[in-house]
Amino acid sequence: MPPMYSSSGFNDNSRKEQRANFNVNNHIYGGVGGHGGWGGAEGQGGSGGAGEGPTVNYYIDAEEGNINHIHRHGEPGLHILQRAAARDSFHDSAERYPLPKCHPETRTEMLEDLMEWTSGDKSDSSVLWLHGPAGAGKSAIAQSLCQQLDAQGRLGASFFFKRKHSSRGNAKQLFPTLAYQLAILLPELSHAISQKVEENPSLFDRSLSTQLRKLILEPCRQCIRGRTLIIVIDGLDECESHEIQQEILRLIGVAIHEGPLPLRFFVGSRPEPHIHEIFMGMLKAIHRPVNIEQSFEDVRKYLLDEFARIHGEHRETMAMIPKPWPSPKIISNLVKKSSGYFIYASTVIKFIDDKNYRPTERLKVIVGVEEPYSGSPFVALDELYIQILSAVPDRPRLLKILTVIAAKLELPFGYTDELLDLEPGDVQLALRGLQSVIHVEKNCADKLSLSPQIVVHHASFYDFLQDRTRAGIFYVGDGPHLTDVCGHVLKAFSYTYDDPSLNRRGPISR
Repeated sequence: MPPMYSSSGFNDNSRKEQRANFNVNNHIYGGVGGHGGWGGAEGQGGSGGAGEGPTVNYYIDAEEGNINHIHRHGEPGLHILQRAAARDSFHDSAERYPLPKCHPETRTEMLEDLMEWTSGDKSDSSVLWLHGPAGAGKSAIAQSLCQQLDAQGRLGASFFFKRKHSSRGNAKQLFPTLAYQLAILLPELSHAISQKVEENPSLFDRSLSTQLRKLILEPCRQCIRGRTLIIVIDGLDECESHEIQQEILRLIGVAIHEGPLPLRFFVGSRPEPHIHEIFMGMLKAIHRPVNIEQSFEDVRKYLLDEFARIHGEHRETMAMIPKPWPSPKIISNLVKKSSGYFIYASTVIKFIDDKNYRPTERLKVIVGVEEPYSGSPFVALDELYIQILSAVPDRPRLLKILTVIAAKLELPFGYTDELLDLEPGDVQLALRGLQSVIHVEKNCADKLSLSPQIVVHHASFYDFLQDRTRAGIFYVGDGPHLTDVCGHVLKAFSYTYDDPSLNRRGPISR
């Protein structure tokens, strides 16, 4: 039997008013109940089941034919929003444990600078882009920033992307997740955002532009007064595609250009070319770039503190080892190997801190005195390098270029193209996808310049390329690629230029 409807609430004086307004409450009821069970006396039929549909209140303007103030007595919008949010992307999510964070008394100047930006006046940039190579510590800085802002009640929301993760790598969950955190932060926002979801539960299937506008921009502009909240988006380059990463940045830019917004956006990513393009384009006037610089002293402090901790916690195996341990010379060598970034240092500490082994024996493996007996100590670092290199197309061409890099031939692009019998610009094109491990200088137009134009961020990258067990298919320490490059080098040395000055300089600096 179809659902039964009833109407109530008509205004008796509506005919006397020039503009008749009335409320209509439609209640959807369940079907008619079944007959009662047979017994000594026939039982009374059971009542119909409760209707599943929501109660909907309409305010109708009879003269104009408009329907306003729609309110649904169904599932609260906040509950719907909670299901759409990627709660494992929060800065304090249990899934992200152990949380990456800055070691005490390291990156202090940078964090102070970032906190100053969050509380600066309106003339400051509305977007801050923290960029740096792979393993530079961007997520640790973003995490520490979130914790400081959260303690002050100024963190609006956060989203930490993770490559190929079902929810943390999905852009469709970005704005619902940010909106959910804003809603649970401020009661006034909770009502406004929840109402948006109740009015249109299909918002999560709409475009990113619609989600941002309805779930975040409109409620925040309507409800937030006299304060500015910070939105932290880390690892944007780990979102699902280059196009969507660019779209997210464009949408943020459009939102800021539209008018005053009580939000500021912190974005952390690798310096990928497609991301750099947007920041240097439509976001150029409203963003502040911050590059994570090398910090050898911070790495040294981290290593000294962690080795002291290991010495104290491994009491059974370290009781007879005198301090300081390791020696200052070993510490200096490790700091140099780190290139001023924490990825190498943290990998070393994790390897040595294994409770199943003697720290002194593990340290010997790191410094090369002994061969590893339980796998490479740099598995995590190697996985990072392999993931970056695997994303570069035309692997044969890439291997030729990596051979030149591993050999530390300090060549300008023009010479490298010629040396490898490549088309002009091929080297620069191939290295566009390696910005997180290799810095490309901008003076590549000067073919005769002898200044190095390819700068490797991590010294450990050289070791990786020349170790067959670590690099696998990207190994270029010997074999046909090295033989091929050596042949090209000999050919270059035997070439005589018409200009004698060029013969004195030569195209190769080593």
